[in-house]
Amino acid sequence: MRDTVCICAPRYLSVGKGALIEIADILGKVGDAKNPLIVTDKVMVEFGLAERVQNLLKKAGLTSAIFDEVLPDPTDEVVMAGIGALESGHHDSVIGLGGGSPLDAGKAIAVMAKNSRDIQDYRPPNQFNGSGLPMVAIPTTAGTGSEVTHHTVIIHNETREKISCRGEGFVPSAAIVDFELSLSKPKRLIADNALDTLTHAIEAYVSRKATLYSDRLALDCMRLVAKNLDTAYNDPDNMASREALMLAATFGGLAFSNASIALVHAMSRPLGSLFHVPHGMSNAMLLPAITGYSKDYALERYADCARVLGFAKDTDDNVSACDALVAGLNGYNSRLEVPSLSQFGLNEAAYFAAVDQMAEDAVRSGAPALNPKIADQKDITDLYRNVWA
Repeated sequence: MRDTVCICAPRYLSVGKGALIEIADILGKVGDAKNPLIVTDKVMVEFGLAERVQNLLKKAGLTSAIFDEVLPDPTDEVVMAGIGALESGHHDSVIGLGGGSPLDAGKAIAVMAKNSRDIQDYRPPNQFNGSGLPMVAIPTTAGTGSEVTHHTVIIHNETREKISCRGEGFVPSAAIVDFELSLSKPKRLIADNALDTLTHAIEAYVSRKATLYSDRLALDCMRLVAKNLDTAYNDPDNMASREALMLAATFGGLAFSNASIALVHAMSRPLGSLFHVPHGMSNAMLLPAITGYSKDYALERYADCARVLGFAKDTDDNVSACDALVAGLNGYNSRLEVPSLSQFGLNEAAYFAAVDQMAEDAVRSGAPALNPKIADQKDITDLYRNVWA
């Protein structure tokens, strides 16, 4: 655990029901922005949320335009197209609206429009701590935490590698966390996003860069997930549980942004870039196995997670608690119908042919070095093989 912490967080964070109405005021606070580009996807346009944001801006006398070309797992080509739209419309700021992909694309556009436009310049271990355009993040899913993190994940179009761009410059200027914007999401997304949140919290808590600050956020995130996930999944109209999961996602984002993710995320990202497994789902697929692989190297910390999540009692010894944690995580996957990689429908031959490349990409991300048990490329290759079924 680190002894000191440099806290990364947005300058303004508005949380709660109806917070979206503050968008124009917040834009004024983060740079007197008057002509933002709304970076989103076609789903947000179809649902009318992009137009809703535009109308709020128009009511305040601000102009805006919509860039809705973001796809899941955005590429550097999408980012460059967004920069083109930004420059042609003379926009002075960015609003990211949607799930993790639009938020990540918006953060990259805001940074790269004013700085290097080569995604390779942001590859770890490089960190970008400069400034970009003012950017407001508005999440519509309760999972990624991208609205508060100093990470943005962009795929290099030629190599298909997911590059985790990092640094203070990628922290949004402000974030609006309004749980009402997440209410249209189906049960599958509720589960995947919440398990993504849970992965953020657990990895932040066991990370070699954890601090007392990130610990508080991670533990509170776990408590919120444990108390509300099953309820939200089985009763999506339960407003209290949906609000709690939205707040948990923000807590999880703040936790891992200040402590880092680890081996689960390192192995999850290649599954998305090469095989298009949704990010939250791939985290859930990997979390129990990697927890089992890692637990003996941070018994007390993983045992804390088990107790906070309700899988173990305070009186249980650490070994028993860690075993209960692995069983409990497998239980989540069973109850929430998370498929295995083989059940997801991947081509088996293509998957096993790619394990070496995926392991190499995972190591290159730098995240395995922060795991309690540091995995080398061979370890990761073996884990990919073991989690197939």
